[in-house]
Amino acid sequence: MPRSRFAELMSLAEENDGLVTADDARQAGFTDSVLARLVQRGRIERTSRGVYRVPYLTPGRFAQYREAVLWARANRGPEQVAISHRTALAAYEISDANPDSIHITVPRAARLRRQKPRGIVVHHEDLMTEDITIHEGMPITTIARTVADLLKSGERIDLIRQAISDARRGGFIQASEARQLRRRAEERVLRTP
Repeated sequence: MPRSRFAELMSLAEENDGLVTADDARQAGFTDSVLARLVQRGRIERTSRGVYRVPYLTPGRFAQYREAVLWARANRGPEQVAISHRTALAAYEISDANPDSIHITVPRAARLRRQKPRGIVVHHEDLMTEDITIHEGMPITTIARTVADLLKSGERIDLIRQAISDARRGGFIQASEARQLRRRAEERVLRTP
């Protein structure tokens, strides 16, 4: 039995918590006019420019994070996008971080010329390949890079200490890396008046 075109779109979306980008849909043979008709008929929802959700698929617990990454990459956006800062702590489930915004980091040269969805904070930094890992299928800054970003942004030191301890306890980092990160955090405490 041949699959319907909509079933093809759903299988693309299943890989991304029910989300699909216009670019991915185009590569699968869907035109912009077909996507527009699917939106009109309520078969898909446009969440932001270049990103669509299939409402029949239950979103996963990290769907909003994945949506932020897809939004930044959509319409020829930068490929190197990562969940970062307090949002990375929440994704790793280390510390009591409960960010009210989704933090992502894109390259400094990246110009996102479309309207930013509410609740997304974009940081412009050039991340090295070793600064990004894949966690739960999402690009996310490593523990070391996340701690460095939080220290740079002036985040609460108790939250950073807790994140380092939880990361070590959770097996995300080795004891030597935990000691090094604690040392960096304490250096900031000593420099702060």
